[in-house]
Amino acid sequence: MSSVKPTILVTGGAGYIGSHAALVLKRAGYKVVILDNLVYGHQDLVKKALQVELVVGDVTDRNLLDHLFKTYDIAAVMHFAAYAYVGESVKNPGKYYSNNVVGTLTLLQAMLAASIKKFIFSSTCATYGLVETVPIRENEPQQPINPYGASKLMVERILSDFDKAHELKYVCFRYFNAAGADPSGLLGEDHTPETHLIPLILLTALDKRESISIFGTDYPTPDGTCIRDFIHVTDLATAHVLGLEYLLKDGNSDVFNLGNSNGFSVKEVIETAKAVTGKEIKVVECDRRPGDPPCLVGSSEKVRKILGWNPQYSSLEDILSHAWQWHQQRHG
Repeated sequence: MSSVKPTILVTGGAGYIGSHAALVLKRAGYKVVILDNLVYGHQDLVKKALQVELVVGDVTDRNLLDHLFKTYDIAAVMHFAAYAYVGESVKNPGKYYSNNVVGTLTLLQAMLAASIKKFIFSSTCATYGLVETVPIRENEPQQPINPYGASKLMVERILSDFDKAHELKYVCFRYFNAAGADPSGLLGEDHTPETHLIPLILLTALDKRESISIFGTDYPTPDGTCIRDFIHVTDLATAHVLGLEYLLKDGNSDVFNLGNSNGFSVKEVIETAKAVTGKEIKVVECDRRPGDPPCLVGSSEKVRKILGWNPQYSSLEDILSHAWQWHQQRHG
């Protein structure tokens, strides 16, 4: 049997999580082709850090997808090409349903036409909505409270139907707060606009922002600030490769939460960032934001058991140190 590993299409592979998945795939010996419309992706990172094939285009472009699947001998698709700003999804739901739902449906139909039936889907804990139980397990009811979460849940339902009708096998990863950067410094988090807590804190440490805001200090948590589950982006990427290998060995469709299984409060993250950076970070305390649950932490019991996932960088110090290294070279 040939030991040459197959070609994997990574949609959204020029973005934050997609690029880290492409890097882990490449290091594991897979051939990687990236499809990205570069709305949020970074062409320079693909060329310099990843050095893999980049096709600039959109998942809603069926002709392009058909051409891609004819040109490359693709064994499976990892799908990261989604819009992911919760606030924007509330203001402009059509954009989210067009890209996240219609785009994914177009991609799946092109895959079936090319007889490609293995799919790794980047889903989200936003499909659960406001959950009382912590840590959150995969069988929690899914009741999203915004169009972003709803768009991802719709895709999960489409995948379930496609499995029944067409035997398309998939792994869905519902994840919490991706954070950090590749330990080598090759890749990291660079969003425009930036809305994530850790990069906002580090940009404040670099004097690129005046202050970091804490939204609510009166939550029923030990220090009054929200608790969130931060997971290192390289560990996330590794889980996707394990999901791929599970499908390549003819595993059945399944869904996994990717979490740290323990959360960190906003204040804890800021204090750890001060220690890691050696900088004073100005904090402004604000009122709560509507819809922010006090505590969001995911159980990783199932993914550890079935896929053998074992996160390497679960400490907040590791996550922040790697992110700080990246931000200093990108924005310093």
